[in-house]
Amino acid sequence: MNVGNVTKLPQHLAIIMDGNGRWAQQRGLPRIAGHQEGFKRAKEIVEAVGKQGIPYLSLFVFSTENWKRPNDEVAYLMKLLNQSVRNEFRTLMDNDVKLVLSGRLQGLPGNLEYELTQLARETEDNSGLVLNLAINYGGRSEIVDAVKKISQHVLEGKLDPDQIDEALFSQYLYTPELPPVDLIVRPSGEKRISNFMLWQGAYAELVTLDTYWPSFTEQHLEQALEEYARRERRFGGLAQ
Repeated sequence: MNVGNVTKLPQHLAIIMDGNGRWAQQRGLPRIAGHQEGFKRAKEIVEAVGKQGIPYLSLFVFSTENWKRPNDEVAYLMKLLNQSVRNEFRTLMDNDVKLVLSGRLQGLPGNLEYELTQLARETEDNSGLVLNLAINYGGRSEIVDAVKKISQHVLEGKLDPDQIDEALFSQYLYTPELPPVDLIVRPSGEKRISNFMLWQGAYAELVTLDTYWPSFTEQHLEQALEEYARRERRFGGLAQ
């Protein structure tokens, strides 16, 4: 792929990191082994996306629906997240990555919300890749939370309902600084977006790959980007 042709690359890439548990089960391993491998893959792919020159990357780490999973699996995922926060600080700084966060962070256990927000604060002056981690995130929840904030501002007289349009609504999302999603990549072969970035991804291209996330490589990333480059995006209009 001609990575120098930036007009063919997405500005905002989003990845649904799917298939950790199934990857482990296929190998006769406990599901947590899949999550361990999945976290390693995330680090590698973040570095690969940075090398491609894509400015924004969103990773679907943990959804609002994932709390329905077995308690021991959820507890392990939270432990992995906690460990990764500090372990990866140096990597983020060395690669000039700016971390931002999406989701209902106040619902996370222990001091995880504090650790994540502190890490985001410490990287806020970095000027390279913007990495958005969606944790305890749901697209519907994000829209509901935005509506609540807008409603409160209307009640307080800070906002006139006639001012509300799509541009203003976007400013009430978890990460208003992010541009719309151009490409959503989903490993594991599933062909759905699973409540991920519903507003931001309204016109995103969707590429699904028949490989589980722990087996996802830089070559799979390039395959998805090549597929995106072949697409003609019309945004509801006619082909040129």
